Amino acid sequence: MILPIVAIVGRPNVGKSTLFNRLVGRRKAIVDDMPGVTRDRNYETVTRFDVPFILIDTGGFEPESSDRLLQQMREQSRLAMEEADVILFLMDGRAGLNPADVEVVEMLRRVDKPVFFVVNKVDGETLEVAASEFYSLGVDNLLTVSAEHNRGVRDLMDEVVAALPQRTTSPEERNATKIAVVGRPNVGKSSLVNRLLGYERVVANPTPGTTRDSVDTWFTCNKKRYLLIDTAGIRRKGKTTQKIEKYSVVDSLRSIERADVVLIVLNAEEGVTEQDERIAGYAFEAGKACIFVVNKWDAIEKDNSSVGRFVDKIRTEFKYLAFVPIVFVSAKTGQRLNRIMEEVDKVMAQYVKRVTTSELNRIFSAAVESHHHPLVMGRRVKFYFATQVGTRPPTFVIFTNRPDGMHFSYERYLVNKFREAFDFTGTPLRLLFRGRER
Repeated sequence: MILPIVAIVGRPNVGKSTLFNRLVGRRKAIVDDMPGVTRDRNYETVTRFDVPFILIDTGGFEPESSDRLLQQMREQSRLAMEEADVILFLMDGRAGLNPADVEVVEMLRRVDKPVFFVVNKVDGETLEVAASEFYSLGVDNLLTVSAEHNRGVRDLMDEVVAALPQRTTSPEERNATKIAVVGRPNVGKSSLVNRLLGYERVVANPTPGTTRDSVDTWFTCNKKRYLLIDTAGIRRKGKTTQKIEKYSVVDSLRSIERADVVLIVLNAEEGVTEQDERIAGYAFEAGKACIFVVNKWDAIEKDNSSVGRFVDKIRTEFKYLAFVPIVFVSAKTGQRLNRIMEEVDKVMAQYVKRVTTSELNRIFSAAVESHHHPLVMGRRVKFYFATQVGTRPPTFVIFTNRPDGMHFSYERYLVNKFREAFDFTGTPLRLLFRGRER
């Protein structure tokens, strides 16, 4: 379905992420007592109520601020309100009515869509009485809840669900390609996402770690549907000293699990690091199609052999990802950005490719005849036939008399033969060895 969208907005630290997690039914957004933890719009599909919808958690909305990051967070909240079909404006019942709340309410009165004014952190009769001051805002649909204690949330959602528009099913979204953008902090992931989309979808700031939650965006390119996932930068385990960053790493790894294609973003100025290797390893182990995106290529001095040297470096450091294409780009200037989506389409086609059993066994038999498996405990290894059993990634079952004796080097040999014959660019292959069926 093309799902309706509900956006949660409000000042920093009023409990937006707590309500978001309550409605989602799990800890999706990062929650912390430090104001400003959520900086980008964070999306999740909610199916726990009578009508499914997409829920957006936003960074804190400050009507006026000279701080650059707060200004960007305010802009993200405005974009969320523009995208939404229903808006939940959250206020803090413990802190009381704030002048900034009054300003935002005045702005929301002019919005031509359902807006629910919600006083959060009202977890008892005393606070219920104190919350009466919010009626001075003169709004019709003022509701009190405690997201933390699940008080009043069901009543709120009954009204929200009733206000959701009816949407039709979109066949395109069922066939969309999901792309995760991953890499170390400050390699330019958010700038890359904004360039690909053509507008500032996520906060791009020189401060490492600006993106803390994974951010989802649907878009269309050349009449094809895509879901773009911008993830928080993955730091080395020893560097994730702040509680917030530890959650972000987990969120990034979950985003890799959700994706079909993973863009592994490298910083051309810093070269390949040990942490880049770890991140690429996460994507490979998850069985995802991959593309190396070397960003900030405009920032280094180049000669005729610069590209070749960098390619050699990547191939040396990532031997197990020799099948992954490499794109050199600049998110800052837009240089070669069109190549990314071209490569996404190519590797996605290989990621879902199926080969016929007859053609597969022709290649398989020739490979086995050309190079025999070493003896296992003095016995010859016999191979019977192979068949493809899945895609995303392409997965093959090979029947043999010694499924428990397969040497990893021979498995790698067969993978290379399959890749060479069928062009499986950008995607890992999985081989499963089974005993002969009787």
